[in-house]
Amino acid sequence: MEDKITIIGAGLAGCEAAWQAAQRGVPVALFEMKPDRYSPAHSLPGLSELVCSNSLRGASLDNAVGLLKEELRRGGALFMAAADATRVPAGGALAVDRDLFSAYITERIENHPLIEIRRGEVDAIPSEGIVVIASGPLTSDRLAAAIGAMTGQYLYFYDAIAPIVTADSLDRNVIFAASRYGKGDGDDYLNCPMDEAQYEAFVDALLAAEKVPARAFEKVVHFEGCMPIEEMAARGRETLRFGPMKPVGLTDPRTGREPHAVIQLRLENRAGTMYNLVGFQTKLTWPEQRRIFRTIPGLSNAEFVRLGSMHRNTFIDAPRLLLPTQQLAADPRIVFAGQITGVEGYVESAGSGYLAGINAAALVTGMPLTVPPAATALGALVRHITDREVKQFQPMNVNYGLFPDLPGRVKKKERREKLAERALAELDGWLAGMGRKT
Repeated sequence: MEDKITIIGAGLAGCEAAWQAAQRGVPVALFEMKPDRYSPAHSLPGLSELVCSNSLRGASLDNAVGLLKEELRRGGALFMAAADATRVPAGGALAVDRDLFSAYITERIENHPLIEIRRGEVDAIPSEGIVVIASGPLTSDRLAAAIGAMTGQYLYFYDAIAPIVTADSLDRNVIFAASRYGKGDGDDYLNCPMDEAQYEAFVDALLAAEKVPARAFEKVVHFEGCMPIEEMAARGRETLRFGPMKPVGLTDPRTGREPHAVIQLRLENRAGTMYNLVGFQTKLTWPEQRRIFRTIPGLSNAEFVRLGSMHRNTFIDAPRLLLPTQQLAADPRIVFAGQITGVEGYVESAGSGYLAGINAAALVTGMPLTVPPAATALGALVRHITDREVKQFQPMNVNYGLFPDLPGRVKKKERREKLAERALAELDGWLAGMGRKT
């Protein structure tokens, strides 16, 4: 096993790590507990299952996650090949058909001659050889306990999932197609408009609804980027109107005016048979979800193929534990990858797996380990999770606030463009140094 990398977890990070290592000529044993056992949030038997949403967020370089996508695309990430091949209309975002996305990655991984998939739960960390731990935020209890014993600690927060409805159960006499400000093709989203009275009644219902309680001994800590809608409503009556239900940039064709609030629906699959409720992560009980969400205009007869749920996400205190190469400082043969490191989001998880695969392969082949330039999205992300100056570590999405300042004076409206230009130039140099052409 000395010349074979062991990768625990075949989610986004684990599959990307396996792909990058195998593409560099290093054999991989990729462990996946499905279908023998499923986490509370997983349901597909395939690899790299997208759990919370089918959106990979913004596609343009105006935001850091769009830049991260372009960096991974240039770096030859399997994740981006799958995303580009299975995308569905989503305005200014990149969204995918989650079934086709998983099938694409599963087929590529299964047919790679240097990747062996081993099914079954791993409950202990191998004591020899190079190991990549990419078990994800839903790491099984026994493996989490093993990680906790090895690291001395692990942390957690609560995440929530949004519901999915069937397309043929929607009332298209009420719902209208449009993207905010006409982005994308202009009609990539469906919109359920609310007037002020409907919105106020909806907020009242959310606040009074029955929620799924956490276990008595656990403090509920939510991730800010995936806050349940009832938690947002509790922060103030207008919070949802300035969040997932903001109506700006939309006109209801029935009235010719901007609605007071909207609920947006995004395509879930290429066949156009399912939509998910955008930003409607929730921990309401299932009966309450059916009752309250069917009061939304256009959803009175909605058929739910998946209801929202909440689950506990595990992550390690990466700044205290990891080197900039994502190696465990106390045992450098072990590399961590994905959301268990504290990166948050699909793209970020794949990016972490991309770097882990490169460095795990380097450990086997004796090549130099590498860390991407700090001015790239990949570099900014890994710098965040391994910054020992961070005192209270919490998961975070990639964002331009993590990037080093630009030299000189730059106009505010040009800042992101300049950050992206610098990032891609430095990324190309980094990739060239590893022998990859862009």
